[in-house]
Amino acid sequence: MAANGLSAQAVAQAVAAGQLTLERPHDETAARSHTKALASQMCEHIAAQRAERSARISRCGEARTPWLYLIVATGNIYEDIKQARAAAQQGADIVAVIRSTGQSLLDYVPYGPTTEGFGGTYATQENFRLMRAALDEVGSQVNRYIRLTNYCSGLCMPEIAAMGAMERLDMMLNDSMYGIIFRDINMQRTFIDQFFSRMVNGYAGIIINTGEDNYLTTADAFDAAHTVLASQLINEQFAYLSGLPPELMGLGHAFEINPNLENGFLWELAHAQLVRQVFPEAALKYMPPTKHMTGNIFRGHVQDALFNMASTLTSQNIHLLGMMTEAIHTPFIQDRFLSIENARYVFHTMRDLHGEIEFKSGGLIETRAQTVLAETEALLAEVQRIGLPAAISRGQFAEIARQPDGGKGLDGVLSKADDYYNPFPELMLNGA
Repeated sequence: MAANGLSAQAVAQAVAAGQLTLERPHDETAARSHTKALASQMCEHIAAQRAERSARISRCGEARTPWLYLIVATGNIYEDIKQARAAAQQGADIVAVIRSTGQSLLDYVPYGPTTEGFGGTYATQENFRLMRAALDEVGSQVNRYIRLTNYCSGLCMPEIAAMGAMERLDMMLNDSMYGIIFRDINMQRTFIDQFFSRMVNGYAGIIINTGEDNYLTTADAFDAAHTVLASQLINEQFAYLSGLPPELMGLGHAFEINPNLENGFLWELAHAQLVRQVFPEAALKYMPPTKHMTGNIFRGHVQDALFNMASTLTSQNIHLLGMMTEAIHTPFIQDRFLSIENARYVFHTMRDLHGEIEFKSGGLIETRAQTVLAETEALLAEVQRIGLPAAISRGQFAEIARQPDGGKGLDGVLSKADDYYNPFPELMLNGA
């Protein structure tokens, strides 16, 4: 770049076209100086985007928590924008754009605006820019800041995190444990990638969302509750290592207990309140019932109402709206409207109820929380004894086993050379 006066993009294109061969720089001191100058420029841009977010929140305001989180996933970014605008006008506070099926397994990032995704829309920098502009516009109309969420998990965690930081995304799904267990990403590869991607997210002021809620789709939500809390505590430590403060940790959990279990709502309250008290400053992400939604929309709407009650009673932060048509089809706009109406009614009519009631000392809810906490401590002691890779290989989380040398992406793990140089950790960890 320094020798030829080219940008990183131009160098990549020239190498791909066979017009340039990469070799060691003739003047390594000059190369390092040039690299740090470019990195500093990008950090300044990301810091400016973070300041722009704060300024917009100051001007427009933001909703009280729990924030209402809705998903769009048409495959076509221009159709996504239409649905995202409608969702914000109906009351959504966060819009998440689901990625195209399988993008987490691509070891590169698609380029430009896309219209041909399957089960979701490709995460590209241009798609991020288009959706951010649309949500800024509708946010000005509804007079509140609308947050944008995407996914930097899988084989391109750092790349997509960088794109999100440049284009002012507000939240990113970012969890190596999820990638290892549910996408079979090699654990060595993804733990390395996670450190860098979380460092970028922290510097950009982006809230990460973790995927512990998924554990309860393959394991029983009552029996495996302690694995969720254990994983959250592990994820918290990974986040601290990357410079993320607690308010940017969207630790995930879910309302997934079998509704046929007697006192199931009490156990849901116990689990949600336990997570709230263990992580008092975290931006907790609470996921709706999905596993036990049957297609009966009337019962499903009641299940979602109970989920909404649990969320406001335990002061959750990020509330992913349940859909009564879960297990039937991808939600229509009217499904989202009814879901928002349900949540807003429950949140409004119970706004201060959590401050008016206490849990009975020695009662069912408190006792259940203590049991889960004790089981969590035992699991973490076992993880400390055998190591996290061994615990994952034994299926301790989500009842799915993965091996340290298995999965996708291991061929991309290389030892650093003695003279390896990357200016971003110094710039971002010192300036986060």
